[in-house]
Amino acid sequence: MIKHFVLSIFIFFGSSIFSADKGQADRAVTLSRVIRVSVLLGLVLFLVSLVSMLVGPSQIGTASLLKIFFSGLFGSEIVLPDMEKTILFSIRLPRIVFAGLVGAALAAAGVVFQGLLRNPLADPYILGISGGSAVGAIIAIISGAGAIPFGTPGLSFLGALATIVLVYGIARSNRELQSNTLLLAGVIVNAFFSAVIMFLVSVSSNTNLHSIMFWLMGDLSLVVGEDIPAIALFMAVGFSVIYLYARHLNLIVMSEETAMQLGVDVEKTKKILFLTASLITAAAVSVSGIIGFVGLIIPHIMRMLLGSDHRLLLPSSLLFGASFLIVADTVARIAMAPAELPVGVITALCGAPYFIYLLRRRGV
Repeated sequence: MIKHFVLSIFIFFGSSIFSADKGQADRAVTLSRVIRVSVLLGLVLFLVSLVSMLVGPSQIGTASLLKIFFSGLFGSEIVLPDMEKTILFSIRLPRIVFAGLVGAALAAAGVVFQGLLRNPLADPYILGISGGSAVGAIIAIISGAGAIPFGTPGLSFLGALATIVLVYGIARSNRELQSNTLLLAGVIVNAFFSAVIMFLVSVSSNTNLHSIMFWLMGDLSLVVGEDIPAIALFMAVGFSVIYLYARHLNLIVMSEETAMQLGVDVEKTKKILFLTASLITAAAVSVSGIIGFVGLIIPHIMRMLLGSDHRLLLPSSLLFGASFLIVADTVARIAMAPAELPVGVITALCGAPYFIYLLRRRGV
């Protein structure tokens, strides 16, 4: 019952917010429109987060949440049982914030990669970043480095960085970053790391298999509050850099020749956007595991509803991606309570049918 309620709230507010913009996706993007859509999507994110705070194996009443809200509003001390405080502030709130940051990072990176590669079926993992990150994480789990603070995320991030350097080096030809070569290099590198992952899984002990499999399917259950500031910093800096190049990305998507004629340094822009989007993806994957399809479906939904201008598409995808992953993680928490599903299972169940729909719609 609660699952249906969560999804109904999400769908209701999402559809009501975009009804005014549907059918007008290609109209001119103005600052007021960007602000209006961002505020409305921010409201969706806030409401989804509130609902997620309320649901779980241990039920927290609406009255408790209202106490927290009014206590914060008037600066008074929060009076709640210790158990409810622990559940809300030590377990659910960090996980909601964490899911929002990861969803925002993957969605924003998906927008960039689809634009750079001019391929609507591209997503952040197609360039092999997930494979390199997974190899680093599995090595940390097998070697016991995961017991060290930041051990698994640290090695995972280093694996992703190594992949970025490798793919960039392969794709870079005569000081130019070739989009087609970049795509092919990413696919090949990802295939290679998939083979390495299968080898590492086959030689790992049974005690490590559970941790490895959950990480490979995307798992937010082991979120640590100390990881949130680092991810938030990566997101803030990375998105700021990406958004500065939103106009340039619009021109590159239209035509690289046109962009150069209008004064855009195409090669520099492509390199900056590729590296920045790769880094925020690496930061997200290093702490959440492989969560697929978020970077594929969210940019498409926003593009269909709001148009393809990246000045609007980037912030809307970021906010809606955060909301989507919070909902997916909430469903993962309660679908088989008290047991939990990896959130990657939920996103795959949503994303795979949508991917098929895109293929059919494009006539592939």
